[in-house]
Amino acid sequence: MTIPARTFAWQPLDRTAGDLEGQLYRGFRDRILDGTMPAGQRLPSSRHLATALGIARSTVIQAYERLKADGYLLAQAGSATRVAAIGTGLLPHAPEPMASPAKPPDPPEPARLFAPGIPDLADFPHASWARYLGARARSLRIHDLGYGEADGLPALREAILDHVAKTRGIFARPEQVMVVPSTRAAINLMFHVLMRSGDARSNVAWMEEPGYPTAQALLRAAGASIVPVPGDEAGVDVARAAGPPPRLIYVTPSHQYPTGATMSLQRRLALLDVAQAHGAVVIEDDYDSEFQYGSRPIAALQGIDRNGLVAYLGTFSKIFAPGVRVAYAIVPPRLLEKVSAALQLQGAVVPIHIQAALADFMRDGRLRGYVRKMKSLYAARMAASVAALQRHCSDILQIGEGAAGGLQLATWFRDPDVDDGAIAQRLLANGFAMQPMSRFHLGPARPGLVFGIARVVPAHVEADVARLAQLLKSGGGWSTGPASPEALAAGTVHGLPRE
Repeated sequence: MTIPARTFAWQPLDRTAGDLEGQLYRGFRDRILDGTMPAGQRLPSSRHLATALGIARSTVIQAYERLKADGYLLAQAGSATRVAAIGTGLLPHAPEPMASPAKPPDPPEPARLFAPGIPDLADFPHASWARYLGARARSLRIHDLGYGEADGLPALREAILDHVAKTRGIFARPEQVMVVPSTRAAINLMFHVLMRSGDARSNVAWMEEPGYPTAQALLRAAGASIVPVPGDEAGVDVARAAGPPPRLIYVTPSHQYPTGATMSLQRRLALLDVAQAHGAVVIEDDYDSEFQYGSRPIAALQGIDRNGLVAYLGTFSKIFAPGVRVAYAIVPPRLLEKVSAALQLQGAVVPIHIQAALADFMRDGRLRGYVRKMKSLYAARMAASVAALQRHCSDILQIGEGAAGGLQLATWFRDPDVDDGAIAQRLLANGFAMQPMSRFHLGPARPGLVFGIARVVPAHVEADVARLAQLLKSGGGWSTGPASPEALAAGTVHGLPRE
């Protein structure tokens, strides 16, 4: 028989905390998992439960739909909703799809060994993510289907802030979070807002050297006059900047792209002092800092900013999947009105069902678990790559200090006169997709290669690096001297978007 609805009012819902649907979902989920609600138990109708709890029926319906989508409940037309049999806590497998007509297999993709900028999706939680997407696609609230807030779904903005406050030491309010489709969109948004102030220095931007090529290109498109600021193993050094005062300063302080350097506290404080003195905004691009191996991720620059100087950019492309197309900017309060207006004009909006599903995924701890799993895998791949390069290429390449985190590894040629653009092109023809270091510089560059480690197979890396060493050591015919503009242009043909 169906247990009376009042039995399910196990505790008062906390109306001050909001998200009544989520509270109801988690209450049922936890009791199903701990066996308090056994398989086969019938649930009350949505109308009766809503009355017993004193909440809207639509809230109960949406909670039930999420539980069904996640496999906790079963429902059939004409029958009561029941608790699913989930065994020892594992969600039931989805039914096997019907066999489709046989078709010729797709041709294999050409090898792109050590390509930077691409996370590994082999362990992506496809089934789990599909359930969250499906649940939200079927049960979006009416007010979510309107034009809504261009800045992003409130539930996702809150989930993002909760995540970065715990993992990156961010200090902000939910309304400062702007949801956008990519880091590229976030950078472009901030650059165009800051380059339109109309004062005499509004077009001056300081940018770390080396730096992210897409950011360089977007600055130029926004009309910026770029001043490269060199750095070293302690990060970018604003004391070495040689140019007019900046309107904005673009940096990747926690894991410099592409060198992997971490900016020291002294350099961070000096950067903030310069920004304060000149009224500049610091753009902190924190693209993959959740992946620190052997230590807790260093706190973000934004967390020590007490003067509203730092705009913090983050993305789900590395920690989740590029195809989800979700990134965000956490904007200083003084820029909120301008950035929000610019975002509405640009129309760079993430589909609402993806935002809602991602908010649920994060709130239920699924993203945290996935990041923890991938961090362990990436750490092993980084270690295997570094060890193989040291064994086979140490006489040719100097390995950078950035192996303690992230998905890329910087190396430099011991011969300072080789053309890394030409070398990268020849390696690409042999299945290796590293990027030439010169591609990341605005001025003269020490030649090197940037490796991606995310899709490395530890069992194969030894043989792959041994073959790479043979190619490098047989390169007597490669051109020497600084890379030509043509070589650099060729080097961007196989470039990959970092976000």
